[in-house]
Amino acid sequence: MYTQGFTWDKPHRKSATTIGDVLGRFHPHGDQSVYDALVRMAQDFSMRHPLVDGHGNFGSRDGDPPAAYRYTEARLTRLGGEMMNDLNKDTVDFQPNYDDRFEEPVVLPAGFPNLLVSGSTGIAVGMVTNIPPHNLREVIEGTIHLIDNPQATTDDLMEFIPAPDFPTGGQIMGISGSRSAYRRGRGRIVVRGHADIEEMANNRFRIIIKSLPYMVNKARLIERIADLVKDKRIEGIADVRDESDRHDAIRIVVELRRDATPMVVLNQLHRHTQLQDTFGANMLALIPDEGKYVPQQLELRQILDYFICHQREVITRRIQFDLKRAEARLHLVEGLQLAIDHIDEVISIIRSSKDEETAKTRLCERFEFSDKQAQHVVDMRLGRLSGLEREKLMAEHQDLTGKIDGFHRTLGEPGLLHGVMKEELQAISARYG
Repeated sequence: MYTQGFTWDKPHRKSATTIGDVLGRFHPHGDQSVYDALVRMAQDFSMRHPLVDGHGNFGSRDGDPPAAYRYTEARLTRLGGEMMNDLNKDTVDFQPNYDDRFEEPVVLPAGFPNLLVSGSTGIAVGMVTNIPPHNLREVIEGTIHLIDNPQATTDDLMEFIPAPDFPTGGQIMGISGSRSAYRRGRGRIVVRGHADIEEMANNRFRIIIKSLPYMVNKARLIERIADLVKDKRIEGIADVRDESDRHDAIRIVVELRRDATPMVVLNQLHRHTQLQDTFGANMLALIPDEGKYVPQQLELRQILDYFICHQREVITRRIQFDLKRAEARLHLVEGLQLAIDHIDEVISIIRSSKDEETAKTRLCERFEFSDKQAQHVVDMRLGRLSGLEREKLMAEHQDLTGKIDGFHRTLGEPGLLHGVMKEELQAISARYG
């Protein structure tokens, strides 16, 4: 989507276009699996911060499937674009695609810890990963704390990242599951949907369910409650209605009989339905190891450590890229300044030369220009080699010199590099958190 320009500031484009490009350029897999990935990244009930902005039917919390990809449209969200920042500045390594016709990035620059923010779920070669989604602000605060305090422990980081933050709301019951996941890379996190008890007329009560645990199917939950009532495993329920709106605001009304005790019924719902559910966290990720990536179960601190290490490399490579470009431009500017200082002689040499190559050779001999400088002087329009252009070149020379000095200082001092990293993380947190 990024290479084709399907970004947040452009119109939505047919999902079929994206699916076809992915299959043809990068991933010779089934079209349905590629579309499933696109759909998940667009679902605000699957992703804490969606990376794709979908237009059309992208499924629902009732388990309704998305429309076929020939009907839906999609583009990157603005945050999704942050995953691709400076991809064209040699910030990450590229590798040939499956048929050696294109190159694809080995990893993305990823300006924020997306593995924690978006979470991850999947199975491959006998291993499973199930990383819960987290709050963007909390994760960035924890990352910045670790940058400032490299000796910080996982327990220290849990002051900033106390638990997962599921996009569907709900309450996490106790902190032992989250702490186990963060300390050992594996834990059982118990999540319970929000439910209020309201009094009705005639001394009757009703239970209003306002949120559900992560990945719980709303329609199946209502069906399950109805089955439990029919089988008489839960007593006291008179009616169950789904009053949720089209924008996925949850409202399930459970009306009770007059003789029912509301807290008893609510506890039975927690016990027998997915109104209370368990998220089995398994923090398994691929980590770099001597030129290849290997799966490893990670604690919270390790995940952030790898992210900081990755960002340090991305920022270093980006600054080196900008430095080379600035130095190359400064080299040309110095050549133009010298040409303007001897404008009459330069024009005379160019006019009296029989061709461009001869003019370049003579300019190099006379003014000790490099080949690039001589080519640039020969290519310039005469009108630009004027007194007015001299002031612009002086200003550009001064600007480039300042930038180059700043790049060298940043590359030479780890503290300045970390300062750049923190500024960029804080900007993402302020914009999207």
